Amino acid sequence: MDQKRAWTLIEHARVATLGTVRPDGSPHLVPCVFAPAAPVVYVPVDAKPKRTRALTRLANLERDPRGVLLFQGWDEDWSRLWWVRLDGHARVLDGPADLDEPRRLLLARYPQYRAPLELHPIIEVHIDAWAGWSASAENAP
Repeated sequence: MDQKRAWTLIEHARVATLGTVRPDGSPHLVPCVFAPAAPVVYVPVDAKPKRTRALTRLANLERDPRGVLLFQGWDEDWSRLWWVRLDGHARVLDGPADLDEPRRLLLARYPQYRAPLELHPIIEVHIDAWAGWSASAENAP
């Protein structure tokens, strides 16, 4: 799979899995929504109910900025299977000026979000490397 095809698949995907590194070195994985804006991907922390706003993923990234995003396409027709993994380093955007563009992209991509202020903070993942696979060159998102 070439990089152009990988980005096309990512742009059509609706969810991903964000991986960060826990203090003991083990992986911490969470499903997420995202907005691709090569060479970065934005992942929001939104206002949906959570036990706490002090999320493990944010603490992990503050301590160790390494992150990974995994996108995948599933279909009962296995000729349509694919995945793309983006390895990178992340930072947590918290200031108003840093949030404007990511919020605009996320609101355009997900109409379920109603107001920019519900997207705070936002994780910005800078892509360092990528890998991908597809069962067929013609599989469609």
